Amino acid sequence: MSKSKIIGLIALLAVVAILGGALVWRQIGPKPAAPPEPVKTESVTGYLGGEKIGLFDDPDFLKAAAAQGLDVDYRKAGSLAMMDSDSKGMDYLFPSSRAAVEYGKAKGVKATQSDIVFNSPIVLYTHKAVADGLVAGGLMTKNADGVYSMDMAKAVDAMVANKTWADVGYKAGYGQFRIDSTDPVQSNSGNEYAALVATVLNGGQPATTQSVARDGEKIKAIFAKSGWMETSSEDSFNQFLTLGVGSKPMMVGYESQILDLAANQPDAFKQIKDDVVIVYPTPTVWSTHTLMALDAKGEKLLKVLTSPEIQKLAWTQHGFRAANFSGTDSIKRFKVNGTLDQVPAVSELPGNDAMQALITTLQGVQPTN
Repeated sequence: MSKSKIIGLIALLAVVAILGGALVWRQIGPKPAAPPEPVKTESVTGYLGGEKIGLFDDPDFLKAAAAQGLDVDYRKAGSLAMMDSDSKGMDYLFPSSRAAVEYGKAKGVKATQSDIVFNSPIVLYTHKAVADGLVAGGLMTKNADGVYSMDMAKAVDAMVANKTWADVGYKAGYGQFRIDSTDPVQSNSGNEYAALVATVLNGGQPATTQSVARDGEKIKAIFAKSGWMETSSEDSFNQFLTLGVGSKPMMVGYESQILDLAANQPDAFKQIKDDVVIVYPTPTVWSTHTLMALDAKGEKLLKVLTSPEIQKLAWTQHGFRAANFSGTDSIKRFKVNGTLDQVPAVSELPGNDAMQALITTLQGVQPTN
């Protein structure tokens, strides 16, 4: 056999060996991994307080929820209004306080599971000219760190006495001194402000049904000064930022709102940061944002919200303090002037009977301006 034929035969045998080996390997080797099964998602929807919409629209939150099989949807509603709304087809309610949860229970709302997800103190928002005027007039103080505080006993006394803005130190103000809020019958921030006013009128002790009955006319007169009241804290805050000092000199809100603005709308925050002032009432109350699961899908959403990943996101990007009353790092991260890591003066909310008496008292309050 010639040399060239021998080389050709060897090459042929090598090819046959390779093909045969490949065939055997396919038969005995490991099977290729099957493509991963896509996560099946199911829609979960419910009523949500407006101040939490930024979190629920956050792509990182939606991604975390989708990883657990949830496509999250919502309808905006006031914390108390959602308890009176038709919850058919809803998987959760997400009010902004335990008081709203208790109000819902009294209305027959039944949750399969509920838990506090995060917290935010009730604060006041005003403008620098107003704040400096009220410091000069004695209703407010400003410490060495630039933190403004409002003496709520003095503020309530001034409103009961029908003091004008000029009387309390803001000479450019028009009309009677007032602190605007959302509707206390529908929205949590207004409701908690009403509880704070009622508690101050009760000598600093949490209001009772008896004290609410005694002080009801004073409380109604205070809220009547505000005129039209929004039903959403988000809408109220946006109106405050848009209308300016002439229309909205001071309002009740959540600490998280200015932090969320600073984190997510830096250009808008830059425009208002030298004018808008955050004020900590002394005392204030904590708003305890509580998710009420109405079914198994709502329970899955609660699990997502209480995960370390979302607790951190809620703080760092939206300003909600974690459920243990602390954030993952200092509030200074937001670069918002006049904020506090720890809120020192906090009052307990009145019991459910007193809160319901307060709601009944304030139903149908007519504005006086």
